[in-house]
Amino acid sequence: MSRKNKKITGDIVYSTNPDFGFEMEGSESSETLSPRQQNLKVWLDRRQRKGKVVTQITGFVGSDDELKELAKFIKIKCGSGGTAKDGEIFIQGDLREKVIGILTEEGYRAKKAGG
Repeated sequence: MSRKNKKITGDIVYSTNPDFGFEMEGSESSETLSPRQQNLKVWLDRRQRKGKVVTQITGFVGSDDELKELAKFIKIKCGSGGTAKDGEIFIQGDLREKVIGILTEEGYRAKKAGG
């Protein structure tokens, strides 16, 4: 692979100082907001899924562990599969109304977004 085709993520740092400590800028763990302060948006998504519909929940502010716990709770309530990654929750199927109902019961502020 040629050098121009390789993707470099972040800056490369090299130091001969044995006391040097590299700190990542975006590595701060974000504090999870209470459900009343969360503004969640629920979408229907068909992109890159061969026409299959996925319910997408965005806008969650908090740690990845708490995002995965919320995703697990929603998947159990909906009786459907899904995943949580990159700060978003994906639930298989067109379950937008059901997901909004579940989130509002739990105290989250959720609304429909998209088309």
